Amino acid sequence: MDGTNTLPSPLASHDDVVKDSTLFWETLKGFHGVMGTKCMVPIIGGKELDLHVLYVEVTRRGGYNQVVSEKKWREVSGVFQFSPTTTSASYALRKHYFSLLFRFEQLYFFRLQEGLLLDHNSCFQATGTIDGKFECGYLVSMKLGSEVLNGVLYHQSPSCTAIVPYVAPPQTQTPRTRRRRKKKGSGGDPFRPKPNRSGYNFFFAEKHSVLKSLYPTREREFTKMIGESWNNLSAEQRVVYQNYGLKDKERYQRELKEYRDKKKN
Repeated sequence: MDGTNTLPSPLASHDDVVKDSTLFWETLKGFHGVMGTKCMVPIIGGKELDLHVLYVEVTRRGGYNQVVSEKKWREVSGVFQFSPTTTSASYALRKHYFSLLFRFEQLYFFRLQEGLLLDHNSCFQATGTIDGKFECGYLVSMKLGSEVLNGVLYHQSPSCTAIVPYVAPPQTQTPRTRRRRKKKGSGGDPFRPKPNRSGYNFFFAEKHSVLKSLYPTREREFTKMIGESWNNLSAEQRVVYQNYGLKDKERYQRELKEYRDKKKN
């Protein structure tokens, strides 16, 4: 997307633009005018796409990144009742939403504004953007002068214990040549509990899903980007993910004990 990176002030509340389609179109066109970007109504299946309905349905499900992570684009597509001959409707909706509504969503749904992030210890303001939203908070980027910092704004919740695929922590030493892992035979026990995951595994999965939706062609850079983000976390931010790892370790030990007890009987 072209144009300035500085978000303007919102002209109405999120609830107002959801309820009033006329107000939505006025604020959206004004937003793109200020940002210096084009606002053209896309055509899908021979019909103009109702961007107001698209915005309402996506934000109702938690916003763009939430819909991506939970794979709900097909569900959103079903609202429009496209004809059976319309192919790749879900992909088209995702593409148009990102280009036309993603920044608008940040301003009106997430209420992101310039100077919103404030460091109370040193008493200076910084310009920030929300890179993604996940179940436990937000992934953010903050610009301090010429330096860009990445981090996490989080809230604790008992539901933030989703199981994610295992990923290795970032390397702190000189990278070594990767060795191919031997494939496990088909004789493994399918009832054996899955190994526990570290706090970094949880952080990696959250950040990776967001980066994949924002930069689908730069996946080879994700490990480095996520490693840098992890290293920039404060001790308070990092302990949240470490607690997830401890809970998952307790889960694994409990399930492993149950598994072994059953094998003895």
